[in-house]
Amino acid sequence: MKISYNWLKQFLKTEWTPEQTSELLTDLGLEVEGVEAYQSVKGGLEGILVGKVLTCVKHPNADKLKITTVDIGTETPLQIVCGAPNVSVGQKVPVATIGTTLYTEEGEAWTIKKGKIRGEESHGMICAEDELGLGKSHDGIMVLDAAIKEGTPAVDLFDIENDIVFEIGLTPNRADAMSHLGTARDLKAGLIQKDINLELITPSVSAFRIDNRTLKIDVDVKNKDLAPRYCGVTISGLKVKESPSWLQHRLKAIGLSPINNIVDATNYVLHDLGQPLHAFDAVKISGNKVEVKTLAAGTKFTTLDGVERELHEDDLMICDAEKPMCIAGVFGGIDSGVTEATTSIFLESAYFNPISIRKSAKRHGVNTDASFRFERGIDPNITEYALKRAALLIQEIAGGEITSDLIDLYPNKIKDFEVRLSFENAKKLIGEEIPKEVIKRILTSLDIKVNNVTEAGLGLTVPAYRNDVQREADIIEEILRVYGYNNINTTKKLNASISGTSKFEDYKIQNTVGNQLVSQGFYEILSNSLTTPAYTALSEQLKEEHNVSILNALSSDLSVLRQSLLFSGLEAISFNINRKRADLKLFEYGKTYHDFGSKREEFKHLSLFVTGNQTSENWHNANKKSDFFLIKGYIIAILQRLGISRFNETPVKNDFFSEGLEFSQGKTKLVDFGLIKKPILRHFDISQDVLFANFNWDAVLDLVKHNKIKFKAIHKYPEVRRDFALLLDDKITFESIYKIAKQSEKQLLKNVNLFDVYQGKNLPKGKKSYAVSFTLQDENKTLTDKQIDKIMNKLQANFEKQLGAELR
Repeated sequence: MKISYNWLKQFLKTEWTPEQTSELLTDLGLEVEGVEAYQSVKGGLEGILVGKVLTCVKHPNADKLKITTVDIGTETPLQIVCGAPNVSVGQKVPVATIGTTLYTEEGEAWTIKKGKIRGEESHGMICAEDELGLGKSHDGIMVLDAAIKEGTPAVDLFDIENDIVFEIGLTPNRADAMSHLGTARDLKAGLIQKDINLELITPSVSAFRIDNRTLKIDVDVKNKDLAPRYCGVTISGLKVKESPSWLQHRLKAIGLSPINNIVDATNYVLHDLGQPLHAFDAVKISGNKVEVKTLAAGTKFTTLDGVERELHEDDLMICDAEKPMCIAGVFGGIDSGVTEATTSIFLESAYFNPISIRKSAKRHGVNTDASFRFERGIDPNITEYALKRAALLIQEIAGGEITSDLIDLYPNKIKDFEVRLSFENAKKLIGEEIPKEVIKRILTSLDIKVNNVTEAGLGLTVPAYRNDVQREADIIEEILRVYGYNNINTTKKLNASISGTSKFEDYKIQNTVGNQLVSQGFYEILSNSLTTPAYTALSEQLKEEHNVSILNALSSDLSVLRQSLLFSGLEAISFNINRKRADLKLFEYGKTYHDFGSKREEFKHLSLFVTGNQTSENWHNANKKSDFFLIKGYIIAILQRLGISRFNETPVKNDFFSEGLEFSQGKTKLVDFGLIKKPILRHFDISQDVLFANFNWDAVLDLVKHNKIKFKAIHKYPEVRRDFALLLDDKITFESIYKIAKQSEKQLLKNVNLFDVYQGKNLPKGKKSYAVSFTLQDENKTLTDKQIDKIMNKLQANFEKQLGAELR
């Protein structure tokens, strides 16, 4: 939120510098994240002087240039080469002297330097309107009043606004501070704590009066829960035109572009008092009637930005007798706004239900200055005052008359909050006793009324606009922030406690596995648990009815909790690939959330993602794509590191994968992994293969806790390796060979490995060749050739009998 220092001083006549003000605002909880200077004319016309053209002759080397001498109040006139067609002797003109910085329309700076133009020296520049930032004309130089004395600084001739703008990082609970009035209120409280008592100056509306009753607009609020207070008045005889310069300067300083005097006036009051307003062209209100109501779901409505939107049945609308005109508190319609032809308006000021406005704004993906304030809760008691303030301002800058009674529909007044403060509780929470008189002074400075005082505490009434102060703890926070966190002494004693933790704590196991993955080239990612419900359509495994929905979603893309870590990981992969980082190995610890009707559950997972090449491209190693067996190796390494060595392998049942495996122990699934299906990858604009592994982390942790680590000595006796080249039917898998080998020799056979596969030339049709190695070892003695040959002959016989294999 941007706050203008000059604007702030309209409410408080403070002599504090912007730097001091910035520091105090931050101490009060309105953190100033940045301070920038604003000038209505960039550069502030510094270095621009009034000059008188003494001579003007044609340039000898250029048809369109002239050589002038200009008196700028110095002893020696300046020679300036000028290309303007309207320059002539006797004119008073603005002159940019050597060293002056001027700015282009795009804001780029350039400096006036001494130089030669077509061989003739030039010691400055006679400027046009656009070159000074005073207008857009570039037809010729700017000619000033002949009575102005040469040498006069140009800054003395023009209305230039110099301001300081604070960028305040406003927290969502501080709806009361979303205006210059609200910020000034806080600043006043802070200054009182510094023993500086200033009056808070609010604009007077005593001049408001009804001129006649020639344009009556009836108002009917059909949904009083969504619109607890609604005010309106008509103004006729207006002239829509450009706003006066002071108003434009105020809006430009806080980053708003002036539109016309009517719209600018409503924007001004919005940022002045914090009350959003809306001006409807009265001629376009059918039936001279305004109805505040909801409409049927699916009703079409085109907003000011030209977008046709489908209304929700809960969207509060401002309608006339025939049609909707505005999404209440959010966005106006394209057909009811103020134009240059407008001569009369219906001016609206209202208090809308914050939850209703927030939901409508999020449903339609719209965030306006009005919705930003309404959805956080504005002051319900400023509605009428702000309407009068805006009406008087419009009359001041656009003319016109008040042509109706002021309508104020407020059937059920929103009450102030009653809170009891205990001095003892304040002391406990703050950690220090603040004098009672100081507490009362702080609360009074914040417009919190002290109803009664006892030895134990205070009975308080909090104004309705402070909707974030409804509990005793909130009151104590208000006291503390105004008193100053920096003024609370901190203890010099440091207390600490040491507690023993199990080596099987989740975070310790996570760190163990995380360190292993990082050493293998993985990067850890942390993604948002909020996601879009549209992802459930990418898999039959995920059910839309199992989504856990967010009541007040930030947007439709972040409206449910995720059911899988897959899609957030694919978002990260797509993001990286689009930035030329295609070789990725990522892992993430996270939870998934599921609504099973009778109960809601969450589960913890570890996910792995592998895509692209295994290693970086270099002259020594050819590119090798990451494949299924690579991620399988990573998974087995994790399980083995955690002491989980026995598990079953079965084909995956997850429809995320085009091919994959599942590791389990009994009925407990440990991990499933495989190659992600192409249609899912296309949804994320990913054209390369992605391998994904999903660990059931809760099950893994449970297994780790029950595992007993066994230690054994390193074998003294050597291993023996023997190889077979087996000719097999192409449908036979390595798994079959592995099982037969393990069944044939259970004690001495330590490992079976497939190290080469060949299909093609010189082999019979339907056949393939497997090169398989067998590792044998006796832990108590060295194996003899006779023992080895016996085992290998047995393996060969079993392969031939059970698989029809042949040795090549």
